Order: sequence, then C-alpha cells, then structure tokens
Amino acid sequence: SNARTLHFVFKVGDRAKTATFYRDVLGMKILRHEEFEEGCKASCNGPYDGKWSKTMVGFGPEDDHFVAELTYNYGVGEYTLGNDFQGLTLQSSQAVRNAKRLGWPLTEVEEAVYRTEAPGGYPFYLVDRELPPRDPVQKVCLGVSDLPTTTHYWTDLLGMKVLEKDEEKKTVLMGYEDKQCKLELQDVGGSIDHGTAFGRIAFSCPRDQLPDLEALMKKENQKILTPLVSLDTPGKATVEVVILADPNAHEICFVGDEAFRELSKVDPNGNALLDKAMAEDKSEEWFAKHNRQKAIA
Repeated sequence: SNARTLHFVFKVGDRAKTATFYRDVLGMKILRHEEFEEGCKASCNGPYDGKWSKTMVGFGPEDDHFVAELTYNYGVGEYTLGNDFQGLTLQSSQAVRNAKRLGWPLTEVEEAVYRTEAPGGYPFYLVDRELPPRDPVQKVCLGVSDLPTTTHYWTDLLGMKVLEKDEEKKTVLMGYEDKQCKLELQDVGGSIDHGTAFGRIAFSCPRDQLPDLEALMKKENQKILTPLVSLDTPGKATVEVVILADPNAHEICFVGDEAFRELSKVDPNGNALLDKAMAEDKSEEWFAKHNRQKAIA
C-alpha cells in the first residue's frame, strides 16, 4: 500500500531524435539530466561499463508523475527490440496534434487512439483527449508468457491490486493506487524475447521495507538480480535499491522512497544540461573519422 510507481527505463541509441520525440511530440519536460563516467552498480544502463547518461522526462515532477528514464550509452547506436515491452499509453490530444504537425507517423488503432513509435521502435499509444488534471500517463504494458503465474507474482508477492481482467484480450490491469500509472500484463501466447533493448520498471517503497522485500523473494525462490545496494549520483542523494526479475525476466527496481524523493527533485537546468551534453557528444564524429560504426547491441 506504500509503494509508488515511478518510471520505465528505455535504452536509446539516438539521443537527439529521442529528445525530439519526448519534448516536441509528446510534450514532456526534461526533469533532470545526469552524466556518468562508468557503468551503474545496479546495471541501470544495461550490461555496459563505459560512459553513459540518464535523462528523466515526464509531464510533471517525479513525486506524482510516471516518467521515462532514457539511458544513453555513448558507444551504442542501436538496440534490438523484443516482445517484452508492449507499449505505454498516455492521454493527450496535444501530442496527437504535435505528431500530425511534425509528420511523426501515427496509426489509428481504435477510435481516438493512435499508435506511434519512439526512436528505436518503442510503441506508444496516444489517447486523443485533452490532458487530464493529473498525470496523463495511464499505463505501461508488458508481455508475459504465463498470465496466471505472473499475476500471482505481482499481486501476492509485490502487493498490487487487480483492477481489470479481459479474457478476450488476455490482459490483466493492476496497480497500487487508482491515481498512479497502471501496469498491464499482456499474454503474448509464447515465450518472451527481451532483445538487447530490454527495459526496467521502477517503484519506490519506504526504505525500511527493502530488506523485507529481498528476504521474501529469497524465501519464495524468486530471482534477485541485484541485492540491496547503495547507488551514488554526484552531488545528489544516495539511494538504495533492490533489483528483481519476475517470471518473465522483466527487470523490476524497488528504491527507498525517502532518498529517492530527494534525488528526483526537478532540476531547472535539466533541459540545458541535456542540450549541452548532446552538443558536446562527439561520438558520432569519432566513429566516422575512424571509419567505424557505433555498436548495434
């Protein structure tokens, strides 16, 4: 009951095009931008050891909005998609108008709902209604191979409440609170392929609950990818996290809420920091000069 849905982590190969999509098409704001010289102890940037950046984007502060975490590894230009991430749904007629104005491809999949893609191929669903008074992000959908087993994991072990079941579409919608972004599980009718673009969904809970959560997963013989660990961000709060994996190998981060609220405060310089980092990023020129291409993960 004390858990909070935070963000989904996307690996991005083209930071400039990705920034255009989130800022100019969706209409999100850059909430903070951070640069790191070496890989994350909890593999936040994936299985990479080199220089990377993290950009948080959303419709409002992370305290009460579900946001996207964009991780950019300087040496990787492209990632391979799987069927694990099934889409993010948000409500914004302005985003639909922006996409049409900018010529960003849209496909109407049902009345007043458009499918589009972020750079890298990540699917987004835009509901053509005016922005709601609260967070426009409605749900994140993840593919699963065994819906009953996965539903048990998320409800009985992680404490989510089932809100809707659709037997025809083979989906289950769940969440911690009605006002938060929901998690939808979609039975894909086969095995889950995470590709190399695999993401991570993040939640917070009170710091003192993290050891209990880790102990529960050990007791239930569930996978723990990263036991309780502290993560440092230069000049900002240190947070503690536990990284789990559900029965489909979806990565799940639980972070101590108190420190995360400090870490995640909106940085008024976030937009300028991202623009500066992109302007100073000479990795494309370096690879071209050496007649090489960035890695395709």
